[in-house]
Amino acid sequence: MQRLGFIHDMMDVKVLILFVTSRADYPMTAQEVYEVCYQDECLSYFDVCTALPQMVESGHMQQIEEDKYEITDKGRADGKLTEDSIAFTVKQRAEDAVARFNRKLRRSSFVKSQVIPRENGDYSVIMSLDDEVGNLMTLELLAPNQRQAIRLSRLFEKKAETIYNMTMSELLDHPENSGE
Repeated sequence: MQRLGFIHDMMDVKVLILFVTSRADYPMTAQEVYEVCYQDECLSYFDVCTALPQMVESGHMQQIEEDKYEITDKGRADGKLTEDSIAFTVKQRAEDAVARFNRKLRRSSFVKSQVIPRENGDYSVIMSLDDEVGNLMTLELLAPNQRQAIRLSRLFEKKAETIYNMTMSELLDHPENSGE
């Protein structure tokens, strides 16, 4: 029976990996490579886990840190030559997936939170929002227990921009009362 989709053999897997990693702004784990490359039902996680070490050995990818990979100059050059073989729809979906990956990692570099236990048993949650220039806001809140501190931290990471905009709006949208 003929396999449907773009991925037919290991070479197709490697071409797709070169395509997505050449567009990624950050190193990727094998799981992230798989998630971004999974634009075709014929691709499996095991294909990616088999291809990556082979590509490191061939010099197309390099392993940095324990579990992160990035494309090499050789991989970029060879990827440019082979990317035309990728089906148009797979290429479009892969580009969209890489753009989402880049946005997510870029945002996570600007939004940070830290939970710090205090001597009396409660927790400080320090949350910050940065941009390309520097820090926009740092907020420290007290939480009575670790569970609540972790919840505050996670929710801030999801809603940092909204909290910043609401704070700025609340402080700046009201005219100052000259009598106070």
